[in-house]
Amino acid sequence: MSAQLAAALAAEEAAIYAYGVLGVKLTGAGDRAEARAAEAVHRARRDVLVSRLAALQASTAPAPAGYTLPFEVTDRASAIKLAAQVEDGVAQAWRAVLPVTTGADRATGLNALVDAAVRATRWRRLGALTPATMPWPGRA
Repeated sequence: MSAQLAAALAAEEAAIYAYGVLGVKLTGAGDRAEARAAEAVHRARRDVLVSRLAALQASTAPAPAGYTLPFEVTDRASAIKLAAQVEDGVAQAWRAVLPVTTGADRATGLNALVDAAVRATRWRRLGALTPATMPWPGRA
């Protein structure tokens, strides 16, 4: 279980970094508010994971200082595309948590998976990306 939680932590940390990059390319107040809210959720989930992993006495790799993005973020369209892609990645990481957890840990994982899938869909709709939703969120 700790390996899957550590992977979810890495995904949350990557999402925080990505929102820092893409947020400056968003042009509308609504887009920026959406990005700030998403980043806040990822920061809160990161903090919960750090506490949970500490309680399990599991060690994790430190977050890297920077990440290689899958493409250059140059405008609103590419920022929204990255946001959707990041949320898909977070959903994938949390989906892996579900089969190895029970109780509160499983509820946390399921909530995080659903939240990321909803955010990915919201970003796709804002950017008119298709498909707007994934039939099986978190599935690679």
